[in-house]
Order: sequence, then C-alpha cells, then structure tokens
Amino acid sequence: MRTLVGQRIAAIALGYEDIDDHDTLRHDPVLALLSERLTPKRQDCAVLAGKSTLNRLEHGRLGAPTRYHKIAYDKGALEALFVELFLDAHDGPPDEIVLDLDATDDPLHGAQEGRFFHGYYDCYCYLPLYIFCGRHLLSAKLRRSNIDASAGAVEEVERIVEQIRSRWPGIRILLRADSGFAREELMARCEANGVDYVFGLARNKRLEKKISDALEEARLTAGASGEATRVFRDFLWSTKDSWSRRRRVVAKAEWTMAGANPRFIVTSLAPKCWAAQPLYEELYCARGDMENRIKECQLDLYADRTSAHTMRANQLRLWFASLAYVLICALRRIGLARTRLADATCGTIRLKLLKIGAQVRVSIRRIKVAMASACPYATEFALAHARICAAAR
Repeated sequence: MRTLVGQRIAAIALGYEDIDDHDTLRHDPVLALLSERLTPKRQDCAVLAGKSTLNRLEHGRLGAPTRYHKIAYDKGALEALFVELFLDAHDGPPDEIVLDLDATDDPLHGAQEGRFFHGYYDCYCYLPLYIFCGRHLLSAKLRRSNIDASAGAVEEVERIVEQIRSRWPGIRILLRADSGFAREELMARCEANGVDYVFGLARNKRLEKKISDALEEARLTAGASGEATRVFRDFLWSTKDSWSRRRRVVAKAEWTMAGANPRFIVTSLAPKCWAAQPLYEELYCARGDMENRIKECQLDLYADRTSAHTMRANQLRLWFASLAYVLICALRRIGLARTRLADATCGTIRLKLLKIGAQVRVSIRRIKVAMASACPYATEFALAHARICAAAR
C-alpha cells in the first residue's frame, strides 16, 4: 500500500497526471527509488504497479470487500493529515495564523456522480472548497456545484480550528474569504469560538446609499486630479433579516475613470487593531494570493482530473494531487529556502529540478543517476538534496 500511494503521488508531482502513464512508469527505476521499491515480487513482474492496480486503488470503497474492491480509505484520517503536516512544518506556534477559504470550479466533461450545471462558471462542474494558511494546504474538499459557495465551510473550519488548538492552545486565528462566505452561521460560529474573520460583503443599494457622500467625495477628487481615488468609511451595519447582530463594515468608496467602484468587507476586528484603509488594502486584499495556490494545485498538479464516475474516487484523486502539492511545498520550504527557486511555483520547480535530462545506470547493487555538468540548476539540486538528507536524520 505504501508503494502504491507513493507511486501515485510522486508521479503526479513529476507531471504524470493519468493512470495510463503507469503502464510505462512501472518499469522506471527512478520512480521505483521514490516509491521505495527496487525489486519486483516476481521475476516476470515489473517493479511498480500498472494502471489496473492503481485503478483499483482509487475505486476502493467501504463495505464488504469484493474481488476488485479490497481497499478503502479513512476519510477522517486523510482530512486530519493535511493539518498535521502543517503543524509539523513549524518549530513552534506563531502568534497568529490566517486561514484563507475559497471555492473554485472543477469542470466536468462526462456523466460523473454529483455533476451539475453552474450558472456563474457556465459549465458542468464540481465546486471544491480549499483552505490554505499561506502556502500550506489544510483542506481540499470536493463538493457538488448546486450549493452555496460556503456550504460545508462551518464544519471544515471547526474541524481544522479544533485540531490546531489542540496543539497550539493560545493561538489567534483569523479567517479570510470573499463575499461568498459572509454568512450568518459562519460568522456567528467564529464569534462564539474566539476566531476573527474578515469577509467580503456583496454590495447592494442600501450599502451604496450609506456611503453616497464618500462616493461623491471620491468623484470630485478624481475629477480634479485625473486619477482614481479611494475614500474609506467605517460603520456598524446589519442586514434586514439574515444577521443576528450589528457588525463592523468597512467600505471602499472608489471612483475610477470608468465610474464608481464601491467595495465592502465585514469583520470582527476592532478599529483600534486595524484602521479601515490598512484593513482593506493590506489584510483583506492579500487573500488574492490564494488564487495562485489554487492554480498550482489545478494547473501544475492536476487537481481537476476528476474523471472517475463516483465522487468518492474523485475525492481521493483530489487528495492525491493535494498531497503532491504538499510534497513539493516541503521541497520548496526545506530544500530551496534562500535560493533562486525559493518562491517558484510547483510547475517551475518541476521543470527546473525534476524533469531534467540525466543518465540512469542500473546495476545489481545500485541505481546511479548522473546529471549533465552544464545543468543550470545543479547547485540548487545539490543544496536541496543535502538539506533534505540533513532534515531526515
């Protein structure tokens, strides 16, 4: 089982997204090294598994084992693993962490279970929920797309916060997300459990009327200067029906050359801790970097290859891609710190360090890999190797 899982995750990290690739990869000596299996079980058998065996791994299911479904995964243990790896990556608890939440589309091109049409994305898709802390991936949850963007977020956040606080009891936690997550249930749970939040807030006529004077001020200033102008307002606000209490809202009354561009956020943070303008520009707008993390997962590591029929199998595929992301993030954090690739994307790291030409010689006693002397990233490769060996001791 260790070999099967290791083979699948390593292959995704190396750029082989499809199980079909493994009918060739099963004979690859370098992948065998990564999967910690150097000798076949039988002389007439390849070292690693082929596509049929890996297909049974992904389609394993709970219940009585059958001839083709002898493997099942532990959903709770897999979900907890991502948070455990995040905690282990730190020498000690930081003073504060920021958890970014976002939903994205995973387009579907078949008749998969849970397939629905999504009007905003204009396609049939899944709507996975991602939670990151900086570059660390804490959750990748596959969901149907006929739901609200925040569906299931309360349960995921509570599970993650509980696991983090069991290791780091006194840590301050802040949630950050767009307006799709500004829901009463999530905000109320945060307030009840000592978790701060800053969420986007969808604009409406009532909110725009509230800052009409600020918009007029921005319009006059922009007209005089010929440049876009921002004016900020800070006030308490409540919806007519959905909110249980008044909450702090920060408004950005912006006037650009194209006209008015008002934006709003709702937060539990007090004005004495964060003034309106830095709260919006420095704290909230930084959530946009999470989009780059999702792109790494879906474009570089094929998290959107959810072509299996069942949602259970597709969730496992999403987790395999997510673990490949965690693997490359560990390489970047441990092996590539303070190098040219310290801030490189997963795709760039694979292109520069992993998908390179080398001579592989196999003997009875060892597998020897010889890189070209002119390899432009040989120094980073050697340094990363030394650092990882030292960390493994």
